[in-house]
Amino acid sequence: MSIKNYYKGIVVTLSFTIGAIIKLALLPCYHSTDFEVHRNWLALTHSLPLNQWYYENRSEWTLDYPPFFAHFEYGLSKFARYFDSAMLDINNHNYASEKTKLFQRLTVIGSEIILALAILSFHFKCLKSLTHLYIDIHFQYNGFLLAILLLSISCMYQNQYLMGAIWFSTLLNLKHIFLYIAPAYVVYLFYAFCIRQSSNCKSFVINLITLGMATLIPFIFSFGPFILMNQLPQVLSRLFPFKRGLCHAYWAPNVWALYNVLDKALAIIGRYTHLFQVRSISVSMTSGLVQDIEHQVLPSITPAMTFILTIIFMIPSLFRLFRRCSKRTFLETIILCALTSFLFGWHVHEKAILISIIPLSLLAFDSREHARYFLLLSIFGGFSLFPLIFTGPEIPIKIALFITYTTFLFYTLGEVHGDRGSTFTLPLLNRLETLSVILLIPLCLYVECLHTVLHIDRILPFLPLLVISIYCSFFIMYCWIRLHTIEAHQEDELTAIESTVKFSGRWNMKQRKKH
Repeated sequence: MSIKNYYKGIVVTLSFTIGAIIKLALLPCYHSTDFEVHRNWLALTHSLPLNQWYYENRSEWTLDYPPFFAHFEYGLSKFARYFDSAMLDINNHNYASEKTKLFQRLTVIGSEIILALAILSFHFKCLKSLTHLYIDIHFQYNGFLLAILLLSISCMYQNQYLMGAIWFSTLLNLKHIFLYIAPAYVVYLFYAFCIRQSSNCKSFVINLITLGMATLIPFIFSFGPFILMNQLPQVLSRLFPFKRGLCHAYWAPNVWALYNVLDKALAIIGRYTHLFQVRSISVSMTSGLVQDIEHQVLPSITPAMTFILTIIFMIPSLFRLFRRCSKRTFLETIILCALTSFLFGWHVHEKAILISIIPLSLLAFDSREHARYFLLLSIFGGFSLFPLIFTGPEIPIKIALFITYTTFLFYTLGEVHGDRGSTFTLPLLNRLETLSVILLIPLCLYVECLHTVLHIDRILPFLPLLVISIYCSFFIMYCWIRLHTIEAHQEDELTAIESTVKFSGRWNMKQRKKH
């Protein structure tokens, strides 16, 4: 058995064994507002007929996921009544009995069984790799959604294009945030299935129609009833609420976090120097509220601007995918599309970083460079999620888990790629990257301890969120740039090889003609 396969097997086994134990041990821990969101959706889908699901607004946590996820909640509600029927009372807001918490946490853990199946599919059939362990006290059904993504990619790697398209279409109808990576699927399926597998114009048209029908089937089952009830505009208004503002309450570590800070700095300078006009605003962008905001000096950003920027920065990787259309390039394009959307998208949630980290983990054992940026993206992406868990008892737990997981990654990937680090560098990282990781220690100390001890929280309550977001933004952008560079370098190498092969072929033909 090779060292790579040895460590892959160890990581897969340990990840799920330890992960399950830890998640069960953390059942009594803190739960976020997402707990009440999903409890309300359980009650909503259980108590109301289908035609009222996307109109119900007695709670501030209205249903804003696609219909398949609403039906998933409806299915869970059938079991919820055996734990505590009071959680299904639509007027029982902020209800959180021990049995309710137990049920909801167990459903999260149970739904992740599909994640194990997806990883096994990759481990034994496709990339022979794995995804990393993500332990989430913050209440979300992330595991099984990411598992469906892996199942879809797995089908693509096995040339099961229609099944891969159906899985991805199903995923979009569970959580529409995966639209981030839809362009990669469109380009890859169009070329790999419609063009490459067509011998003539007729077969191309047949393949295109077949692919379109396979993609539409989940949408028909999902949105069909609401179309028949003339409720499609209402459903779409819930799924795409553009009035929520450029950034979430906690700024995701992306370009717009840096843009906001620059605007804030220019506003302060402008007030004292009068070098430029500072517009008055009714609501501070650091208020921690989810709402539309305006900038004071820089131009205010609109949803259309973020969409255009996102598409523009996706084009290079999509063009390379169309030219090469290999399975590896497809996976790399998914990663870059996810990162591009995370960095430039509208109202991005901090947890969306997982959509790029999970696919990148599939390349970490097969490529030294991808392992390097998987490490950095996992570390800074993971650290950027620290503010989601802020209650006292859970702080030591999240820090311990983060350190354990990071150490495990460094050791495992370092062994696989033959780099155990040195006196001044961590495995696979250079000195600057090593320093950036080490600086997380004093940053964590300030955010989790000194900010409160020094009573700075009374003056600048948003500062810890701001510092984490800004610091992580730089290094997530760094990973995005470097991953683009890797893909472009591979493109140049392949072009050079093709040119050499063509030249060699022409030379051999000339030599044969001479003889």
